[in-house]
Amino acid sequence: MFKEKWCIKMSRGACPFLLGIAFLIGCSTEKSPSNNPPQSTAPSRARQITLATTTSTQDSGLLDKLLPPFERQSGIKVKVVAVGSGQALELARRGDADVLLTHAPAAEQKFMDEGWGEVRRRIMHNDFVLVGPKADPAGCNGQKSITDSFRRLSNQNAPFVSRGDDSGTHQKEKEIWKNANIEPKGEWYLQAGAGMAQTLRIANEKEAYALTDRATYLTLRNELELVILTERDPLMQNNYAVLIPSSARHPHLNFEAARQFADFLTSPAMKKLIAEFGLQEFGEPLFFPDE
Repeated sequence: MFKEKWCIKMSRGACPFLLGIAFLIGCSTEKSPSNNPPQSTAPSRARQITLATTTSTQDSGLLDKLLPPFERQSGIKVKVVAVGSGQALELARRGDADVLLTHAPAAEQKFMDEGWGEVRRRIMHNDFVLVGPKADPAGCNGQKSITDSFRRLSNQNAPFVSRGDDSGTHQKEKEIWKNANIEPKGEWYLQAGAGMAQTLRIANEKEAYALTDRATYLTLRNELELVILTERDPLMQNNYAVLIPSSARHPHLNFEAARQFADFLTSPAMKKLIAEFGLQEFGEPLFFPDE
């Protein structure tokens, strides 16, 4: 009984001291990062890639069909940066993109020749078309040669809206002007410095002509008064490719995940998806997969 009372007495007297130690130990344990590591919801670098792509793949809705199945199957998250092909290639040169989806063959080949790219594969193609107002003051309707149509636009100072952004479409447009031996300039020649969808909306507002990929035009056709005037010239084929930047130039990029994405795009299942995309809604496919 005496021992029990002594123990109780001592424990009561020691309480403030012992509680203080317990408090300090508890605080130290709570603040220790090793015991409570921060939780992050962001995917690890190995499980994500940045895709720099032309605006037409986004504006047409194709990416909305391609990316979800890839992300589900691979567990790799894809961050999309939709810009002109020239800008996409520049992002890769700076090391800011893991993989590219572009449609500027000459610029892509230069990219590869200069050692910036490690892989380039043809994915699909469609074509460019010249669109303009139904009244067609320049008389381009039915012309078989896009070069002749561009000459008509220049001769009559017909309002023309250019992408003006070094995109694949802009590069094709410059190629056609060069074939026509024309340097477009003057108030009739407007440079939007914008993506394809916005360029078409500007042309529609100004009752002007524009060069566009067929997919973006068909996607927006119901909100435009522009019509296709010149098409099917072999010069207007529009080729898309997937490129992977050089791992030697930019070792920090996610090369393995980028290769998985490139393999996915060229798989039989995705070729089938690309071949059928737009068929039900527009009565014709918007893209054609390359073999």
